[in-house]
Formats: sequence, structure tokens, C-alpha cells
Amino acid sequence: MTKTFGATSTTDEVLEGVDLSGKRILVTGVSAGLGVETARVLAAHGASVVGAARDLGKAKGATEAVRAQATNGGGLELVELDLASLASVRACADALVADSRPFDLVIANAGVMACPKGQTADGFETQFGTNHLGHFVFVNRIASLFKPGSRLVNLSSAGHRFSDVDLEDPNFEHTPYTEFGAYGRSKTANILFAVEFDRRHKADGVRATAVHPGGIQTELGRYMTPQVLKQLTDSMNAASSASGAPAFAWKSIPQGAATSVWSGVVAPADLVGGLYCEDCHVAEPAEGADVRGGVRGYALDADHAKALWAKSEAMVSERF
Repeated sequence: MTKTFGATSTTDEVLEGVDLSGKRILVTGVSAGLGVETARVLAAHGASVVGAARDLGKAKGATEAVRAQATNGGGLELVELDLASLASVRACADALVADSRPFDLVIANAGVMACPKGQTADGFETQFGTNHLGHFVFVNRIASLFKPGSRLVNLSSAGHRFSDVDLEDPNFEHTPYTEFGAYGRSKTANILFAVEFDRRHKADGVRATAVHPGGIQTELGRYMTPQVLKQLTDSMNAASSASGAPAFAWKSIPQGAATSVWSGVVAPADLVGGLYCEDCHVAEPAEGADVRGGVRGYALDADHAKALWAKSEAMVSERF
């Protein structure tokens, strides 16, 4: 009988009884939080994990538990990847392609959230450039390493409901910058990238999906003051009260990483391909301002996804 998982399911519960021996999986952002937990549970079930991180020293210290709990041939290899620098992105991708070992799963987990206005090394707005464009170039450059039957999982967020992408002004050159508005744009882009990647590759047996891990207190929220955090939770609880939903509750890190491994390993590919998942299930469409769950229609729009792909290619001066 198929097991049913939900908001409080953990990574260990989702992968109970699953043998990943012989599987090779790449996870970005393995220096803290969800990335470390995702790598840990995959290696603990026998997977050979390639963990990408900007700071290899920090990642080595943070992933001691990954190496300690690896079983059945599982293990961890670290590679350097700074998503805010296309030179770093291309160097890492090129090295993996030259190595030529294929992947069964790629989890694009790394990211930044609600940071002050800034630019990446290539002049892109920090959140769009790091969360979307860095992964866009990296994943497309290693696309030849995706085995038939493999998957891409993009970590998005319920924050995609803050804002759609702006293809006319992606770098906020003319639009007033807000931390969460920029975050929302980048998280919508993560979903749209999965939609178009899935469309382009599903005939070859490669699928893509995007996930919301839930509200988790990790290093991702380093720019959020206690006041901002309170305002955010108060607004979510107000929305919950209006819709009759339960009050907002933080997830643990193992609960937060559960949807990534569920959608990447456990869920049927045809169930999640080209869609957006939350709490270990496929999210329902939700347009109201007073709802906390679900996915905005603009984030799954196929034509919108194609337009973002074309804009992204133009921005990074590379065609895929």
C-alpha cells in the first residue's frame, strides 16, 4: 500500500525502506540547513552524494554527519560552486561534465532570501541572479549527465506568491526594490524553470519539479530581523484565520527537507513532473490573498515559462 505523507513527515519517514545504493545525486547548498539534511538522509540510504557549496571549508565541517551516517556504499563528495558567479558556475559544471559520471537526481537547494539590494559578480540582482540564473546555467550545463529516469528538483517557496517575475525589469533598474518582492520573483522563476525544463526533457525520460519546503528557521533567514519575522508570521496567521486553516507552525529541518526527497525519489515522476509540491503532495492552484498554501497560476504557465527561459538565455549570453 502506498504510504501517505504530509506537513510533519520527516526525511527518515519518507525514505523508510528505500535503498538508494548505486544512485548518484547532486545537492547544491550543503553548507547548512536543508542541504545538509538532504545530503545526510540520501547518503544514509546508500546514495553517492555530490554536495555543492560556495565555502568548502564550511561545508566540510557542516557535513560531518553526512559522512558518518553514510551506509551501503553511500558517501559524500564536495565541489565548489558559487551561484552568484557565472565563472564559478561554469567551472563547476564543466568539471562535472568532464568527469562524465551521470546523475539520477539533482536537487537545486541553495539560495538566498530577503537580502538587501545588491548584485552578483555578473551584475544581476542578487536574489534573481543567485536563486534562478545561477541554477539555470548550472543545471543546463550538466543536462547531458541526467540519466533517463532522473529528475531535477528546484527548491522554490510559498514566497513565490509575493510576486511574479518581471521580464521587463529583472534587475530592479526601474522598479522599487523590496526584499520580499525580489525573493518572490526568484522563487517564481524557480518554478517556471522546472516547468520548461520538464517540457524539454520529459521525452528523454527526465522530469523536473519544484517544491516548497515549508517555513523553517535556518541560515536562509539571516537577513530577517525579529520584527520582520514577527510581521511575517502574524500575516500568515491572519490569512490562516481568515481561511479557517490551522495557525502557522515552523517545521523542523528534517520535516522541511522531506518534500525534496519525496518529490525526487518517492513520488511517481508523472505525478510531480512540471508541477509544484508542498508538504509531500502536489499543490493545488490558489489565487486568493488570504491563503497560505497552493500555487499561483502564473508560476505554472507554460508560455510564461518559455518566455523566462528565453530572457534568462539572453541575460547570461548562452543558449541551451
